[in-house]
Amino acid sequence: MRAVPERGLAFGAQKHSPWTSAGPEKSKQFAHLTDSAPCIFGRVIIERATDKVSHPGASLFRSFFIGGFECSTHRLASGKRLDLVRATRHDEFATSDYRLLQEHGFRTVREGLRWHLIESNPRRFDFSSALPITRAARETRMQVIWDLWHYGWPDDIDIFSIGFIRRFTAYARAAATLLSEQLDETPFISPINEISFFSWAGGDGAAFNPFARNRGAELKRQLVRASVEAIYAIREVNPAIRFCQIDPMINVTSGTGRHQDGLAAEEYRQTQFDAWDMICGRTAPELGGEDSFLDIIGVNYYIHNQWAHPGGHGSMLVPSDPRYRHVRDMLAELYARYCKPIFIAETGIEDEMRPIWLRYISNEVRGAMISGVPIEGLCLYPILNHPGWDDERHCYNGLFDYADATGRREVYQPLADELARQQEIVASIRSGGGDRERRFEFNTSALDWAAHQMEERTDDSRVAHDEIRATIERDAELEKTESNT
Repeated sequence: MRAVPERGLAFGAQKHSPWTSAGPEKSKQFAHLTDSAPCIFGRVIIERATDKVSHPGASLFRSFFIGGFECSTHRLASGKRLDLVRATRHDEFATSDYRLLQEHGFRTVREGLRWHLIESNPRRFDFSSALPITRAARETRMQVIWDLWHYGWPDDIDIFSIGFIRRFTAYARAAATLLSEQLDETPFISPINEISFFSWAGGDGAAFNPFARNRGAELKRQLVRASVEAIYAIREVNPAIRFCQIDPMINVTSGTGRHQDGLAAEEYRQTQFDAWDMICGRTAPELGGEDSFLDIIGVNYYIHNQWAHPGGHGSMLVPSDPRYRHVRDMLAELYARYCKPIFIAETGIEDEMRPIWLRYISNEVRGAMISGVPIEGLCLYPILNHPGWDDERHCYNGLFDYADATGRREVYQPLADELARQQEIVASIRSGGGDRERRFEFNTSALDWAAHQMEERTDDSRVAHDEIRATIERDAELEKTESNT
């Protein structure tokens, strides 16, 4: 392992100069992309967008539509550790789950290994929790994108320490060995899920463990270095393994229209690229990034991924807002910047809006594809309904519901019907048939209500989280006072 500082890689924040464009109008497709974008092919897309779809060769994934199994394992402010794989009983019914997905056209899924179970004893790896899923994948010939880290880690590790990097690297090496031995095909691995988002949530927003403030830049560099070291180790085991680097795709605009607020919003928007820029070595080269490490880009996109700076209640941009960016334009910007294959790694919504959201996001993805952006897939996430993180309410956000005693899961038929329709359309596009009549038009006003509902739920969750944190901190202060008296 290359030498790294002992104090959690605290080099300070990376700064990026905002692009000259203040953001596109919806009617000016691709106008926001400027010559500052480093990918020449991206500029060709802008200048010569046509109705033809690029066909670069074989697809990366066996199916365009991917099923994502929620696999978060972090500790909440209450001290409870999440384990969504267990909560949804997917670990019990992996084989029947895969066969159910295959009945609906899925041949590729996202999964997560649970580090806290695999390394419950320091530096000793027990993959028994993963074997039912790897065996199910082999038996059903399901292609899997494996998350090594979906927010959780063993309790004895300080995430800001050099020990975190060393332990994660050793775990990644062991995981790569297991997957290479267990599977009959080249594994796809996401080393660390959502580096940029988690760095904010855990390092600045105090929303996720370790519940820190003003350490987001430090945490981001720490996670990038851990990811880089893990990739080096994994390639020593199996050089053929492919890497997916996954983070949210966002849009941030000014809430006031003032020039300075616009600059601040754009500077914040640019931070979505920080981790990808570090991983590919464009910034912070001392962390060891290389262009090949940014192998495949996964973007997570939900209805709350656009807002007016500086945020807070009422700042979410609804889809009918003129400041709301087309997702197809955001995907074009990302491809112009990196020239890497892209897939939608997470997208979804709750309740009866599920089929409408799938129709909307599929329409946007088709718009990007028709303009020449190589979109490799779209992951419905989560694919299974699951208990809410904080309140364990029944979240109706998947295609399939809770399992009964035999593993049977009820299908949400309206979403299944829309999925079948979208699968047919995408198949036509990818075969060169095109989809001219439905290419860009969609009435987004139907989603505005859902956006407001999501904002209310987010606000309620934030209030509940803050109350828990305040109680924990108050109890800790009382305990400290009592121990000193």
